[in-house]
Amino acid sequence: MTRVLVVGGGQSTEHEVSLAGAAGVAAALRETGFVVDEITIGRDGCWCSDGTALGESSAQSLRGALEVMARADVVFPVLHGLNGEDGSLAALCNLAGVPVVGSDVRAGAIGMDKWATKLVAEAVGIRTARGVLVGSADIGDVEFESPVVVKPVAAGSSHGVTLVTDAGELQDALWLASRFDDRILIEEVVRGREIDVSVLREAGGVRWATPPLEIHAAAADGSALFDTAAKYDGSARFTTPADLTRRERTALTAAAVRMFDALGCGGVARIDFFLTEDGPVLNEVNTMPGMTARSQVPRMFQAAGVGYGELAGRLVEAALAVQAKSANARAGAEAAG
Repeated sequence: MTRVLVVGGGQSTEHEVSLAGAAGVAAALRETGFVVDEITIGRDGCWCSDGTALGESSAQSLRGALEVMARADVVFPVLHGLNGEDGSLAALCNLAGVPVVGSDVRAGAIGMDKWATKLVAEAVGIRTARGVLVGSADIGDVEFESPVVVKPVAAGSSHGVTLVTDAGELQDALWLASRFDDRILIEEVVRGREIDVSVLREAGGVRWATPPLEIHAAAADGSALFDTAAKYDGSARFTTPADLTRRERTALTAAAVRMFDALGCGGVARIDFFLTEDGPVLNEVNTMPGMTARSQVPRMFQAAGVGYGELAGRLVEAALAVQAKSANARAGAEAAG
């Protein structure tokens, strides 16, 4: 039987939601016949098993975690944000020679960087909001003339994100964002419906997009900003599939697959858009999206007829297929040499 190591937690601001997603994935995989081990990365960076640290420091506990990893057929990281979704864990698994679910190092690193993602999107003809990149050392010199969204370049779950409609609020928003990243993105506000699309690369290499999901959120300030509170306090509503014309759905799913391919994503990714009168505008890409049963991605796959447990199993099989393909390619290269 296939042994899967599920990793959750992490040192990012999304620690708690990662734990919830990891617990859900582990339970779903067990129910579908996989042997599952679980490891948690604490907020202090120590790797833990059954609540016990595997060493006295991050480095020592990592050595213990590698021993557990060596027994696994595949690693399933349910880590969000820095030191997880950004390609860090994929790199560790690559060095250890263990297949890993999801995107590789390159896709994870670029997808985590909102500024780099914008550049890739624009290069392949996908519209993004007009924006500028500023460093935390320069925030005292920044001004604006229209409503903007201020966000850290590399942070998740909308942590540090502020909708600014008054010039007097800008500096506070910049300082808040700088708590999460030294690089800050300031974007013009895009008026449109918030639509998500998930894309999955199957074990055979075929990738396909789910029916889109629409987010209905009202922030405490009366805006429609899908902020951290709205994501986790239960106030947001989702429509799956979103009520779209055939033309709108085609445009959204085509853009999602194009973005998935441009970044070189693997496993599953959630591509977030604003749907405007002129078509889709990319918001961001999540290469390791929320994976609780109530998260957007499982909702979209359910609408496509793929249940939570089946989705988790397909992701494991895809990771094993990628590893097998890589091994065959190396063997062919060695034989040719």
